[in-house]
Parts: sequence; C-alpha cells; structure tokens
Amino acid sequence: MDIPREPAKKHKKFIWPGIGALALIIAGFGISNLEARAPTVPRAQLWIDSVKRGELLREVSGNGTLVPENIRWISAVTSGRVEQILVRPGATVQPGTVLMILTNPDVQMELLNAQQQLSTAQTALVNLRQTLESQRLGQEGTVATARAAFLDSKRQVGINEELARQKLIAQADLDKAKEQMEDLETRYRIAQQQLQLFSASIDGQLKAQQEQIQRVRAIAEFQQVRTRSMQVVAGADGQLTELPLEIGQWANAGATLAKVVEPGRLKAVLRIQETQAKDIAIGQTAQIDTRNGIVAGRVVRIDPASTGGTVGVDVALEGALPPGARPDLSVDGRIELERLPDVLYMGRPSIGQAESTVELFRLTPDGKEAMRVKVTFGQTSVQSVVIKAGLNVGDKVILSDIPNVEGQDKIRIEG
Repeated sequence: MDIPREPAKKHKKFIWPGIGALALIIAGFGISNLEARAPTVPRAQLWIDSVKRGELLREVSGNGTLVPENIRWISAVTSGRVEQILVRPGATVQPGTVLMILTNPDVQMELLNAQQQLSTAQTALVNLRQTLESQRLGQEGTVATARAAFLDSKRQVGINEELARQKLIAQADLDKAKEQMEDLETRYRIAQQQLQLFSASIDGQLKAQQEQIQRVRAIAEFQQVRTRSMQVVAGADGQLTELPLEIGQWANAGATLAKVVEPGRLKAVLRIQETQAKDIAIGQTAQIDTRNGIVAGRVVRIDPASTGGTVGVDVALEGALPPGARPDLSVDGRIELERLPDVLYMGRPSIGQAESTVELFRLTPDGKEAMRVKVTFGQTSVQSVVIKAGLNVGDKVILSDIPNVEGQDKIRIEG
C-alpha cells in the first residue's frame, strides 16, 4: 500500500546560495573595516616636528664637571706621623700656611749626622791648608839651601881656576871642584822643580777638599729640607679641598697629604660619546650650562683615548662664572662643530644614527593619520638631523617612539 508523502518544500533549494551570499557579505564587511583596525594613538603622546630647509648648527653634547685649572697636590717628602692638623678642608690658604705637622725621630738624627759630617769636612780643609803651607815652606827652605851650596861651589871653582893658571893647585883638584859644582847645580834645579810641582798641587788638593765640603753641605741642606718638610705648608694661594689623613696616622714618603686648588680658575671636563667625538677639534666654541647660568668656552684639549665609551674634552671657560660655581660641580655642555648652509633637516628622532636609514611615520595632510615611510639620515646634531631622502619641506613626522605598532604601516591619530 502506498504511503502518501508531502511535497518537498521549495525554499530548501535557496539555503546554500543564501549561505554563500552571507559569507560574501561578511568578507566584504571585514575587508571594508580593515582600516578601522589600524591602531589609534593619542596626539598628546606624540612628538611631532616639521621638515625645514635652511642653516643647521651641528653640535655635540655631554655632561661633566667643573675642575680647577691649577691643582697643587702636596706630597710627603719624608715619612712621618701626623702630630697636628692646623687647617681643615674648605679653608682659604696661602703659600706659607702650615696645614699639618709630622714627626719622625730618624729624620732629626739624619740631620744631626749630616751636620757633623759637614763640620768634620770643614775642619779637614783647615788642617789640609795648614799642612800644605807648611810643606811648601819646607820645600822653599830646601831650595834656598841647595841654591846657597851651588853658588858657594861656583865661587870655589872660580878661585880654583885662577890658582890653576898660576900653577898653585893640581888639575885634579880643579876637576873635582867642577864636578862638585855640577852636582850641587843639579840638586838646586831638582829642588826648584819639586817646589813648582808641589805648589801646583796645592790648589788641586784644596779644591778636592772644598768639593767634598760642598757635597756634604748639600746632604746637610737636603736633610734640613726634609726636617722643614715635617711642617706641611700649602705652597700656593687657593682653597684646601682634601686632607685625607688624621692625627696619629703614618704617612709614607710620596703619599698625598693635601690638595689645594685655585677656585677662581675652573675649566669644564665633558664626557662625549666616542661616536660623536670624531668631529671635535681644538679651538671649537662651546656653551657650558652650570644650571645657574650659561658660560662660553673653547675646546683646549681632547683625550687621546676613550674610556667607557666616552672621550674626555677639556673646555676653557672664557666668561665670568655664575654664583655658586665650584670644583666638582656637575655641568652640561654643547660644542659647536660646524654650520651647514641650506640643508633639509628636522628634529632628531628617538631612533636612528647618522648616515643611516630608518622607518618613521609621516602625517597625512589632514593630520588624522600617519603612514610609515623610509627616511635616510645624513649628519646629526644634538637635537636635529639632516634629511637625505624620504621627506620634503613641510612634512610632519612623528619623532617619538610609538609602542605596539610593529608591522603596522598606518596609524590613526586621535585628538
């Protein structure tokens, strides 16, 4: 028996086409709202600058401290124990101001020994002079005796020659008298030579002894200097800034006892990043901010090597120092490198170095959106950078770092 069936519903044949159409609508709606999913950034959080053309002042900056141009380190000439401290750091001192007193018995003993040796050498000089003078007089007496004997013998020869002509004495007696005269003449001549040699040696012997006295006197004077150095003096006008020892402490020879500076003559020592220091040269102008005023200066020295990624640059201050300027005061400084005429530039962004290419966001003309663009940098300054490619005059660019926009080519700006 046949079972009656209900006729198929006609609307079922439209289900799948409807589903497909709905999918297309949803896809189209998603595509049309892709732009709506671009991240939104409040304008107040952005640092925006415009691209300009004109002259650009290239500068580098760094922080540092004020240090005295003239520093006098006072070192211990000899070892000693600190007995008294008469001046404390912060006081104004003069060259003869006694800062502290040291004691060392060995130094006193060495001075006494040196003085004794000097007295002994001086006494030896007096004795030597007397001895030499006595010997010289004795030699002169010997010469006089030899001369008298020679002259007497010469007279006797003359008498014997006259007697020999008269045949009153034998020839042998005459020859003997002549031989005796020649012997006495030789003795007289030798005595004269000995006197000349001795007289010539007197000055040398006295000079040698005098030089010995000078050496001993120099030792004694050195020991006196060591003794006087036990009273430590400032040695210069200025301000006492350091006094590392206390009463009772022992100071070895060469140890630092004090530091005296001239507070009125200061210079700035800046630490510049080594990547920025390559263009710094002696004589370039600088501006030093003491946080209580700006002082003009000029670069006078550059460290030959870097330390910890920075290079030390000394700046001589040419202007009057503001009130409160003192050694070790923290300062900021800018050094003028050069002026670039007619270049395209803008503010320096948070990313990118000189001669590099980075991606930045450039605002649309209405300022409501920003598109990512590639920008090529040239030379940089403290707050500006030269634009080689990627931007034009009047373009507005976001310079600050924008979080959470990785992979996004467009952002919306709110506010």
